[in-house]
Amino acid sequence: MTITIRVKPGAKTDLVEPRSDGTLLVQVKAPPVEGKANEAVVALLAKHFGVKKKAITLKRGASSRDKVFEVAGL
Repeated sequence: MTITIRVKPGAKTDLVEPRSDGTLLVQVKAPPVEGKANEAVVALLAKHFGVKKKAITLKRGASSRDKVFEVAGL
């Protein structure tokens, strides 16, 4: 399953929220430095979908707020 998300790094809380356009808004506490925010997003998505972190792969947007992830096992 492919998921398009919008990331807000440096937020006060970690949160996954559906948006009206079918994408997800993911807020993470981690700063956007050295991939820490991307790692936090993967961990949060794994918890949200009930899969292991290895099942989530970043396809596009490593340095962008708009990202595309592939989630295996859904």
